[in-house]
Amino acid sequence: MTVAVETGTWQLDPSASTVALRHKTMWGLVTVKGAFTAISGGGEVHPDGSASGTVTLDAASLDTKHTKRDTHLRSADFFDTDRHPEITFAVRGADRLDADGVRVTGQLTVRGISRPQTFTARLASAAGDGVTLEAEFAVDREQFGMGWNQLGMMRGLTTVTATLRFTRTPA
Repeated sequence: MTVAVETGTWQLDPSASTVALRHKTMWGLVTVKGAFTAISGGGEVHPDGSASGTVTLDAASLDTKHTKRDTHLRSADFFDTDRHPEITFAVRGADRLDADGVRVTGQLTVRGISRPQTFTARLASAAGDGVTLEAEFAVDREQFGMGWNQLGMMRGLTTVTATLRFTRTPA
């Protein structure tokens, strides 16, 4: 990422960033959509062009616009926010693939369970003091202890969509 992104420390701009999810339920007939309203993070681009950092979501901030469902998603059946209030993605590396493609590798932690996660992000914009990355990837919720599936209603993977805006922290 050295071509478009300067070395140094970068801070996530929560007002210009979004992390959302969608999952098919009701035997694939309905798509549940939600967004996390509290996100934070930051990172560093190192002189060799490598990058590291963390994005943190307040798990209880997931809003699907349905109060009863949101309460259930916060329960021990799903995110168990009383015991695991945060979802984190620790970036271990970000490698430029082409003009706007970035392979991101890291570790996703949900409900205290960590799993490796790799996906391709798109460098949507890169100016001197700001960088925006866009990504979409799939997560198997059962790998994170979220196996609740009454009458087989919930099948398949959960899709996570993120637009993350980072601003350069003055040296």
